[in-house]
Amino acid sequence: MITSKYEYYLSPEEYLEAEKTSQVKHEYIDGQVYAMAGASDAHVTITGNLFVLLRNHLRGSGCRVYMADMKAQIETINRYYYPDVMVTCDMRDQKTDYFKSYPCLIVEVLSESTEALDRGRKFSDYRHLETLQEYVLISQDTMNVECFRRNEKGRWELYPYEQGQEIHLASVDFYCPISAIYEDVSIQL
Repeated sequence: MITSKYEYYLSPEEYLEAEKTSQVKHEYIDGQVYAMAGASDAHVTITGNLFVLLRNHLRGSGCRVYMADMKAQIETINRYYYPDVMVTCDMRDQKTDYFKSYPCLIVEVLSESTEALDRGRKFSDYRHLETLQEYVLISQDTMNVECFRRNEKGRWELYPYEQGQEIHLASVDFYCPISAIYEDVSIQL
């Protein structure tokens, strides 16, 4: 969630160095940094549930799952974001400690204050990642998951999931009931 903006330009190198010691996370867009605010109980629980499910599924596969504190670098357009959950199976990402550039899956948990950004600018920016196969938006208020999957022609197709359905994330061959993602979360039915 973006809460404040600094008015001076930072190079990507200055930003990355500053983030190593910052007590507040910042996202980076064209030389500007934006502080991120905290998240709700539902947001953190959904993120944690999905992280655990994916981590257990991918254990031993060579793929890595990251939650909240790992940056996604979009070098071609000079951006760094902190996705809620990110998976990379690309060996090139093992060479960097503070960001990943080749994710196959990115997940954002929606809140009232971030939904427009996650659906709009972030999705537009994430589409510049050539390795990205799926972008997933998870509502924290209702049992609703939207999976945008890149097809063989490079176009993005929507796969929506609701209460009682099984979610499929093709990028990592993962299946689970939607209820597993919402475990311990009070939501509207």
